[in-house]
Amino acid sequence: MAEYIHIGVAWPYTNGDQHIGHLAGANLPADIFARFNRLKGNHVLMVSGSDSHGTPIMVEANKRKMTTRALFEQYHERFIQVSKKIGISYDLYTHTDTENHHRIAQDFFKILLERGYLFTQKQTLLYSELESRFLPDRFIEGECYICGYKGARGDQCDNCGNLMDSIKLINPRSSENREDTLVPRETEHYFFDLAKFRERIFSYFDEHEGHWRSAVMNFSRNFVKDLHERPITRDIDWGVAVPLEGWEAKRMYVWFEAVMGYFTASIEWAHNNGTPDAWKDYWYNPNAKIYNFLGKDNIPFHTVIWQAELMGVDGIYNEGDSTHLQLPYDIPANEFMNIEGDKFSKSRNWAVWLPDVLERYQPDAVRYYVTRTMPEFADADFSWDGFLACVNNELLATWGNLVNRVAGFAYKRFDGKVPTYDTLTEADKAIIARVETGFDTVGELLGRVRLKEALMTAMSLAKEVNVYLDERAPWKTIKTDPQDTARSIYTALRAIDNLNTLLAPFLPFSAQHVHDILGYDGQFFGALDIVEYHEETRSHKALVYDGGGVVGKWKKSTLQAGQSLREPVALYTKLEPEVIDEERGLLGKPRTERIIEV
Repeated sequence: MAEYIHIGVAWPYTNGDQHIGHLAGANLPADIFARFNRLKGNHVLMVSGSDSHGTPIMVEANKRKMTTRALFEQYHERFIQVSKKIGISYDLYTHTDTENHHRIAQDFFKILLERGYLFTQKQTLLYSELESRFLPDRFIEGECYICGYKGARGDQCDNCGNLMDSIKLINPRSSENREDTLVPRETEHYFFDLAKFRERIFSYFDEHEGHWRSAVMNFSRNFVKDLHERPITRDIDWGVAVPLEGWEAKRMYVWFEAVMGYFTASIEWAHNNGTPDAWKDYWYNPNAKIYNFLGKDNIPFHTVIWQAELMGVDGIYNEGDSTHLQLPYDIPANEFMNIEGDKFSKSRNWAVWLPDVLERYQPDAVRYYVTRTMPEFADADFSWDGFLACVNNELLATWGNLVNRVAGFAYKRFDGKVPTYDTLTEADKAIIARVETGFDTVGELLGRVRLKEALMTAMSLAKEVNVYLDERAPWKTIKTDPQDTARSIYTALRAIDNLNTLLAPFLPFSAQHVHDILGYDGQFFGALDIVEYHEETRSHKALVYDGGGVVGKWKKSTLQAGQSLREPVALYTKLEPEVIDEERGLLGKPRTERIIEV
């Protein structure tokens, strides 16, 4: 029976181009998982969007002397373009500055307030004498009072991962002007009484102990031990307005409202598709499963704070029904992807930027290497010599060459058709059966979000087909026993058909090419379209997945003898050794953003 699978992908700040860490941490694993579930016939809803309200966007806009809106809209469009180019199949990629998101976030606030989970409290914050305003946390830097890291931000320490109270930072300073004097001043804000959810969250953890990654579970349990109230409003003029009289000058904290995007985007998706209640199939369906994909720096927001918010508004928009709002089933957070042995740094331009890498390399080559080195359980490293080796020696040599030499041989020697054979040998039957085991082994790993292992399992089967082909040597038997050649080439083509499905979630562009070469019609996966939606006061662009009429399924090949093939073309481009030094030479150097061609 088809399942309802909701996939939420972490919402990136629109303060600069996306880099390889975004791809490895959340975007690519979510897409692989979504594509697999679609092939299985499950009802998939994958949503995300651009975080429009984070103070990092305000910081960057100030640096560039732009309005915050202009900056976020610029990068929102670039995020959409790069996601389409690398094939991240969002059913909806939107942003948090839509009227829909503002309205629902304000409803969350009002319900939490009515139910006694919010309260006001005086708070001492750092006030800029130079700018005559309270500085947002992201505009404040200082020494972490937990681990001693000198470059902690006012909201979070990137070294130890703990959330920060900016007033406690040691030697705090303005990140914008080191000459500015910061003084403590009192202001009033709303607080979220997280402690009221402690026991319920611990019970929730107990329910999911068996399938969460241990690092995610351990971090979350430790975080909840010291769970206390946190302010959810701040003294700025950019963001979701507090829906109360007298609070017009304050906005909701981004950590509080951005995670609501998984819910608000689901409602937007349903509305955009003319099925306004369809979102309830995922959020008020006890049999639905909700997955959130993110990097480890976002763990507490997705395993504790979001759960508390959902518990607090249980029943929202579902009056008269006792069904509870669903909580996330799994949060398979990834670790960090470093670059050539060093941590990502925007300020030092120590990064592999997605628009740039996709301008120079095939998207499936990038997808393959990032999955091959994915930081699922520990930090990983993106190295250019590793990229070249994996693309040339694995993706091209094991998979690309297998497809090209078998399909090319069949096209040339068997009049452009799948060979007709009499009876398969035991060796032929054995390799077909062996590859077909992948629908269980690879499928089981994908279902548990063990993506790197799933890819390697599929590739190991491709290696076995190469060994079979070398042993059967059809290029020799064509001269002495054409009928035996027909058997082995048919067998290899059928194995390739199966392997193409097993590899399709990882390599969707290649999957379509192989699907075409084998003579099939139709689209293996759906198309990604950039569209524009109109609300009352403004419009916004979005990326959407159109799965209508797709033919790809997670099932064993039934390739027919005599089926017409299409003339094969090489799947992958071999990389030359020179690219290693060329790419390394770009690290740490000034970069110019270019137009993204999609």
